[in-house]
Amino acid sequence: MHMNTCRGVVTGGASGLGEATVRAIVQNGGKAVIFDQSEEKGVRLQNELGEAVLFIKTDVTNEEEVTEAVHQASEFMGSVNTVINCAGIGIAEKVIGRNNVHNLDLFSKVIQVNLIGSFNVIRIAAEKMISNEANEQGERGVIINTASIAAFDGQIGQAAYSASKGGIVGMTLPIARELARYGIRVMTIAPGLFHTPMFDTLPQEAKDSLGKMVPFPSRLGSPNEYAQLAQSIIENAMLNGETIRLDGAIRMQPR
Repeated sequence: MHMNTCRGVVTGGASGLGEATVRAIVQNGGKAVIFDQSEEKGVRLQNELGEAVLFIKTDVTNEEEVTEAVHQASEFMGSVNTVINCAGIGIAEKVIGRNNVHNLDLFSKVIQVNLIGSFNVIRIAAEKMISNEANEQGERGVIINTASIAAFDGQIGQAAYSASKGGIVGMTLPIARELARYGIRVMTIAPGLFHTPMFDTLPQEAKDSLGKMVPFPSRLGSPNEYAQLAQSIIENAMLNGETIRLDGAIRMQPR
């Protein structure tokens, strides 16, 4: 798929990895619709990037909201042929903590947003995609999910987050196999330590220390590097059914 034909829905697109991906789509001649809970950031980005972008306040876990948002996105762009799922949350809590066991509601919330929210958007958007006219390679759509190296190297306190991201990795191949008959590809990116809003509260010294844990390049990843990989996936029709670690060769220690 050529980027200038990209008609992309980006969840979590108002900041971080999602924002960088929205910018990459627009800079390469495509159109994008942002699904996000942050109205302030979403509207600001829409206003900055102009008529090629639409913000829709959306809870990815809500079936009715996502259904309506995908419909609006299709109306705005003429079709939806790309989905990049970047919406997600994270917590740090031990199974057996100092004062209590892991909060079950928190565990469920992380699974609900990260895993079920991603699947909710996939299933509703894929139903739209199968009606697209196939391009010269027979493609009708591309779906890119965001996992994490925590899916493979989960640290102590990351049980919920790792489980949610491991689920994303696990569903990539079966969905890719199912949607192949329609010419829809499904890929997952598993980022390592990236400079996203969750790192903004850390002092620079802490950021530098985390960056030094990465073999090469020894720094935090840039959201633009995530967007660059997303673009490569969109443009390369042979990329399908796989999870790509984007992590500078880091393997996380237990804590």
